[in-house]
Amino acid sequence: MNQPYAEVIGDPIAQSKSPAIHNFWIGKLGIDAEYRAHHVTAEGLEEYLRSRRKDANWRGCNVTMPHKLAVIPLLDALDPLAEKIGAVNTIIHQPDGQLVGLNTDAHGFIEPLAQELDQRQLFRMVRILGTGGAARAIVAMLGEHGFTIVLAGRNSKKARAILEELAPDGDHHAVELTHFAEPSDFTFDDREGCFDLVVNASPLGMRGQPELAFDWSHAPPCAIAYDIVTDPLETDFLNNAGAAGHKTIDGLNMLIGQAAFAFERFFGEAPPREYDAELRGILTQ
Repeated sequence: MNQPYAEVIGDPIAQSKSPAIHNFWIGKLGIDAEYRAHHVTAEGLEEYLRSRRKDANWRGCNVTMPHKLAVIPLLDALDPLAEKIGAVNTIIHQPDGQLVGLNTDAHGFIEPLAQELDQRQLFRMVRILGTGGAARAIVAMLGEHGFTIVLAGRNSKKARAILEELAPDGDHHAVELTHFAEPSDFTFDDREGCFDLVVNASPLGMRGQPELAFDWSHAPPCAIAYDIVTDPLETDFLNNAGAAGHKTIDGLNMLIGQAAFAFERFFGEAPPREYDAELRGILTQ
């Protein structure tokens, strides 16, 4: 059987929505291909990549936890963004057999902000909550788009180190995550012509995790709330933001966006994004 295929690997893997997304697009396009989920342990990672190199039908894979760092020394090359971020979530199998690592999280994150970023603003500021791998991708991408970054983590020294590594040229700030937990009486200045974001880039608020403590008095009135958590889709972070009058962006936007970037590289065709509403319905069933 010579059917092209790609897959998602991780440990665990059953929770991944990637097969539903990619196979939905494959079906809409009517292409002869398949996307699978494959359980790969840390001990089996090297052998998995060794065997897949020999398979001409294998187009590559998406990489979930806990392999985003571990795959790097097993690859032949990294694209510049993945190298900068220091994490890989997509591997492309080149026709010559080489394995190239990408990071599509940054592209997926920025996609729903395209309309705002196409406009000229006097000032851009983002408050990013979390210092994990997703936060690194977001810091790198927003730093390139001229944002002043406030990065909050349990350890402000780690946050400062990330800023110095990934966005060294800006006037950025590192704070403790608890800084945003209690109400603030700060009075914001005129935000006309400004673009403000508040991003939960942490697992807080995810099913089985503690809630994220963020008081919306810390956000300018027109700030957009963006949560990368996908389970549940309606987090307390977003619900509280909406109640305070903020526009919200949920985690499916980033998930679908990063999948689209990978899909085109796996299968050589752009996914049919006109069906995004139908796809979201399937993913939220």
